[in-house]
Amino acid sequence: MSDGIVIRILRTCCFDMNTIRETFNKSERLCSTKIISGLFENGNIFHSSLFKIVWGISPVSLPYPAQVTFSVSKRGFRLAVTRNLVKRRMREAYRKNKKTLYEHLVSANIQIVFVVILKGTVVPDYQTIEKSMLQMINKLIILT
Repeated sequence: MSDGIVIRILRTCCFDMNTIRETFNKSERLCSTKIISGLFENGNIFHSSLFKIVWGISPVSLPYPAQVTFSVSKRGFRLAVTRNLVKRRMREAYRKNKKTLYEHLVSANIQIVFVVILKGTVVPDYQTIEKSMLQMINKLIILT
């Protein structure tokens, strides 16, 4: 392989605190159904003003300090378009504000996984979601 390809692979697969970018890679997403079901069985739960968060220490080694998935209830939001809009806003707010969480987790040498579930039935605007996301991240920092 050429050096350019190797460098690109290292940038996408490895986490480095000095070069943290405001991205949300596939490897930062929590996709494992085993880990998700384990979280709902044995995880810790807390509530912020807008979200319910189920979190736990990662049972496996991760390429990033945290893996997260976002969920919006079909009962509260019937249309998939609306659910996707809210999840997109949640991902964006997390992506922009995750740096403080990552810095804490790296300094504490902890890897966590968590699920963020929207409470309520009204579509919140982005500013409300971002404010609640900051509260959630600060509470996660305190709890870990």
